[in-house]
Amino acid sequence: METKLDMRRAAKVIDTLITPSLLLDRGKLERNVRRLAEHAKKLGVVLRPHMKTAKSIEVARRLFPGEPGPITVSTIAEAEYFAGHGFRDMTYAVGMSPAAANRAMELCRRTGVDLKLLLDTVEQADALAVVRETTGVTPSVFIELDCDEHRGGLKPDDPKLIEVADRIVAAGANLVGVLAHAGESYGLTTSDALIEAAENERSATVGAAEILRAHGHACPIVSLGSTPTAHFAANLEGVTELRAGVYMFFDLVQHGVGVCAIDDIAISVLATVIGAKPEKGWVLVDAGWMALSRDRGTANQRLDQGYGVVCDEQGRVLEDVVVSQASQEHGILAIRPGSSRAMPELPVGTQIRILPNHACAMGAQHDFYSVINGQSPEIEARWERIRGW
Repeated sequence: METKLDMRRAAKVIDTLITPSLLLDRGKLERNVRRLAEHAKKLGVVLRPHMKTAKSIEVARRLFPGEPGPITVSTIAEAEYFAGHGFRDMTYAVGMSPAAANRAMELCRRTGVDLKLLLDTVEQADALAVVRETTGVTPSVFIELDCDEHRGGLKPDDPKLIEVADRIVAAGANLVGVLAHAGESYGLTTSDALIEAAENERSATVGAAEILRAHGHACPIVSLGSTPTAHFAANLEGVTELRAGVYMFFDLVQHGVGVCAIDDIAISVLATVIGAKPEKGWVLVDAGWMALSRDRGTANQRLDQGYGVVCDEQGRVLEDVVVSQASQEHGILAIRPGSSRAMPELPVGTQIRILPNHACAMGAQHDFYSVINGQSPEIEARWERIRGW
């Protein structure tokens, strides 16, 4: 006779998963995707989603239910993966090395993909001549801009901007535009500050494009974006495309910035209680930093979320319960410092979900998503992820 456990296994429910396991809530994913798509449409710009967070063709198909559209990638491995699934318009939004540029152009030669590169130095620009000669492919290139002193890139008014542009052309490459990322927006917490950051990103990027055009460079693409500024931008006049990635899943950092609600976070790690230290107020689970990542991105925010916020098996937040410590394969659940709440009863064998500080980092620890929808325990599908470089 078929037992209840046999029936649950046949139905593929989450309590039959070997933990730790990465869960993806399809309904939340689709809601998040729809939100930014509608905002980009309202602002009159092309949305070029960044696949660095999801790294999955199944997620990409939710972004582009018809024909594959324009995407951003963070590794050449991602570019090769998505090219194999029919994507042809990609931007590699990491400063190029000669080796990466050669590999990228070989991909273009084999597949016909338009994979645009990113650089900000004359040395990188000069290297394009060798890349072009070696591969027989003419590279298309963005100049990276620094709009808020957060990462690499040239200031919009840096005299080297024109020199780099001239050297790109001299190397026989195509200068397709400028690209910026408002990384400092991750440290903001108010709507007014985020709106101001979005406008600063826009004005800096558009200003650089205008300087290039005044010196004879067409600069057809003006590309910008971070998840916070993408959602808070009120005006993108002069911008042609918007990029963002973590918005598909969201995370606790984005919640702390003020971009999303806890209920918008679409991924979590399913873990199992394996012990307790009642005298210390601890509950031990089988998910450590190998499952959650070492990311402590909320540590400098107003509310430190430890290594992640803890939910019950159905995804309901257990108030003030966080992963306070993480070793390689163990996590310690505890009540948030300063809270007067008591630790809920979590017997050995109980399953819980842990929300990510940083969705990109949590996802990177896993090979696939177990896809669910809301509080239902049913696993709808298994979606593979690409890893590596």
